[in-house]
Amino acid sequence: MVHLGDRDVPNALVFIDKYCQVPRILSPILKVLRSADGLATEPRTREYIRAISDIGDAQTLRMAILQDFFKHGFDGDGDDGGSCIDGRLTSAWNWCAKVEKKKYWRCFLLAGFVGFDGDDGWR
Repeated sequence: MVHLGDRDVPNALVFIDKYCQVPRILSPILKVLRSADGLATEPRTREYIRAISDIGDAQTLRMAILQDFFKHGFDGDGDDGGSCIDGRLTSAWNWCAKVEKKKYWRCFLLAGFVGFDGDDGWR
């Protein structure tokens, strides 16, 4: 069932636009997950990753990102009681806004990440 007509999703176009935000959030996350093997095997980045955090290998890096995203990306943080999709997207955007404070943040940067907003976030 689609929640149309509430204050957060007043019409179908707004609802469709909300779903268009999903790739802007997930694309950069997927790209760093795919880059994990290269980061963890390249000698210079592997040592740097070990030096900046307790993340030493690709699998640990992927799990740290995914666990954190699934724990906090849908937890209702920032939800104002609006539609289901609006609340979950607000939570996901709040997670994105806080990613700079995560222990794996520099791994995003090493993978070429520049942001969640535009040109799919990569150089």
